[in-house]
Amino acid sequence: MQKIKTALLSYGMSGKVFHAPFLTVHPGFELLGSWERSKKAIQVDYPTVKSYATLTDLLGDDVDLVVVNTPVETHYEYAKQVLLAGKHAIVEKAFTTTVTQAQELAALAKEKGLKLAVFQNRRWDSDFKTVQKVISEGLLGELVEAEFHFDRYNPLLSPKQHKETASDGAGILKDLGPHLIDQALCLFGLPKAVFGDVRITRAHSLVDDWIDATLFYPDFRVRLKASFFVREANPAYTIHGKKGSFLKPRGDVQEDELKLGNKPNQTTWGTESDENRGLLHTEMDGKVIKEKIKTLQGNYYAFFEGVYQAIVHDAQEPVMAQDGVQVMQVIEAIIQSSQEGKVMHCL
Repeated sequence: MQKIKTALLSYGMSGKVFHAPFLTVHPGFELLGSWERSKKAIQVDYPTVKSYATLTDLLGDDVDLVVVNTPVETHYEYAKQVLLAGKHAIVEKAFTTTVTQAQELAALAKEKGLKLAVFQNRRWDSDFKTVQKVISEGLLGELVEAEFHFDRYNPLLSPKQHKETASDGAGILKDLGPHLIDQALCLFGLPKAVFGDVRITRAHSLVDDWIDATLFYPDFRVRLKASFFVREANPAYTIHGKKGSFLKPRGDVQEDELKLGNKPNQTTWGTESDENRGLLHTEMDGKVIKEKIKTLQGNYYAFFEGVYQAIVHDAQEPVMAQDGVQVMQVIEAIIQSSQEGKVMHCL
């Protein structure tokens, strides 16, 4: 099996939790190491890999694929250097800080004949996969509205300075927002227009921490919300159609399992507790049905398998650069809408 030699641009939470476990479990990848500026932590977990002192050292090594998992405001700069060095790239969300930057990276990857994937791992959450199945099977009939939440109760400022310093890459809109937006676009495509409201609600916060955005589609609406002041959780997904409704709490267990140091597998990984099953209340063949339905298994491994197939067999990336461009189009429309207090077109 061909091995893709892979390096990370940081080994903080994302490198340790979301990338390294899958890159070391998947037989098609070889983790070479990570760029580490101060803490030298990767060799504690993976003694045989390298800790690169500089980006130049990393790009000068025999690396095929680089994971750009640094703070958002650096994504464009680092991803561009990676592509110019002739390496394939995975870029964390938010893809970039502007649409123009996203378009430039997409064009550069195409020009160089390289694969460029955006790490939208939440497409492979168990709860979202179940929502996707309910909608695709037409169990709710013609859709009327959907509401997605990514809420937390966390009134304190983050100890991570880059998350709380006012910059083009900071704030909940470019942290949790890309998950919500990407899931909406994955299900429904690019909306015609957007109305957005972006606020600061925490004391002493310098960055946005509350968003409420409505995406306008021809025959239905999708509302996306994220807040740090939700102590009692809303359903993560509420979808209403002309035949019925589906309500699903957030229940994916993968992040918690990875934080505990557990390794992904292909059998039991990503299996939710039955208590988090979604409620389906609809009508089928003239009969009203109200029942909890089984949640599909989640697995971020599928993203890395998709990247492997893209690089080795020239398949389409599991999340394309153009997907990242469209998420940035919606983000920019939300920002402008919030500033001007009016509906903005995305196209």
